[in-house]
Amino acid sequence: MIKIGPAGSDGLGNLKGLQKVAELGLDCMEVEFTYGVRMNLKTAQEVGTQAQALGIILSVHAPYYINLASDEKEKYDASRIRILDSCEKAHAMGARNVVFHAGFYQKRTAGQTYDLIKEAIVGMQKSISKKGWQVKLCPEITGKPSQFGSLTELLKMKQETGCGITVDFSHLYARQQGEIDYAKILTRLPKKFHAHFSGIEYGAKGERKHLRTTKTFFEPLARALIQRRANITIINESPKPYEDAVMMKKLIQTLEKHYH
Repeated sequence: MIKIGPAGSDGLGNLKGLQKVAELGLDCMEVEFTYGVRMNLKTAQEVGTQAQALGIILSVHAPYYINLASDEKEKYDASRIRILDSCEKAHAMGARNVVFHAGFYQKRTAGQTYDLIKEAIVGMQKSISKKGWQVKLCPEITGKPSQFGSLTELLKMKQETGCGITVDFSHLYARQQGEIDYAKILTRLPKKFHAHFSGIEYGAKGERKHLRTTKTFFEPLARALIQRRANITIINESPKPYEDAVMMKKLIQTLEKHYH
């Protein structure tokens, strides 16, 4: 099953956003805690109840200011707190996957950065299981080679810690300067995973910004996913996530008729 939905609530607030997701016939929605976890538990529960009633799968994106490889203890601690806060709200709303950008290399080697982030993830997993939260940490593939989060790093992390991963295909596209073979990438991934997609503008240093998603840009991935029979939730992160998610869903439905 390929399930598709938008990032965020289109400025409507999460409850109305969910209503819109349902009206458009989409399958999932990512709750964005972009600038901080500004949601209390009561609201999180209300969002979860509504999502369940509408049959919409929720995921959560933790705040952007996160660096689990920071030298500064304050930044490191704040990053952990932001992720765990996101996990608490995710659990309350029945959202399984908690997405975050794990950190930056800065002056460290890739290996040292990996070890620090792994230690942080294992520590957070302990807190999560102690609290009994039904969530999975899903570090995301990042769009710049200066950021921790290549496909290889994340697959290794998944293998060693049991965490989930968020496969941002447009970040991967930018990271690899447009050189991408989706079918080949999918053979390295589990059958079931969480993903992001949108149009992307990139330069020599990788991702610059998310763009509108065109049919032409999405089609190669769509075909690869159908052939692989992937079980996946794809969140559209373009500047118009609702409209573009609808386009993606229609394209998948059209292509699936040809394959089966």
